[in-house]
Amino acid sequence: MNARSDAPLDAADRAIILATQDGLPLVPRPYHAVASGLGMPGEEVMARMQRMRALGVIRRIAAVPNHYRLGYRANGMSVWDVPDDRIDALGERVGALSFVSHCYRRPRVLPAWRYNLFAMVHGATRAEVEARVSEIAALLGDAHRAHEVLYSKRILKKTGMRLRRT
Repeated sequence: MNARSDAPLDAADRAIILATQDGLPLVPRPYHAVASGLGMPGEEVMARMQRMRALGVIRRIAAVPNHYRLGYRANGMSVWDVPDDRIDALGERVGALSFVSHCYRRPRVLPAWRYNLFAMVHGATRAEVEARVSEIAALLGDAHRAHEVLYSKRILKKTGMRLRRT
């Protein structure tokens, strides 16, 4: 969960963010579990979180999987050189593939970096990732001018902004 630092928070909002910024409990009713720990009704926690989300205090609530724990040891960022005038349509198609966890555009840095489309592919082995990258190449067809796969060497901690506990 990411939160903006300039939005006004009352004590209850701050308590909710502090209680959830390291993740929601893995229970059937996570918001009610948070509420129980804070001594407020579950409906209030949900309403406050919806309000903070609408105001932009909370940018998003999303699962952040640990791909290594899930058995995906070969994690490759495939980078593609595709025509700039077709990148939106091509990116939509690549991003819709079930094995692509995220896909986005990045600016080229010529002459050193020609790639403008990035697609993360996870697999149990490099051979599995390479096979999936071949599927992306086939999907892109003649729009694909060049590509590379950049493999992860270590896990980076993925967190958003954190409020300090005082």
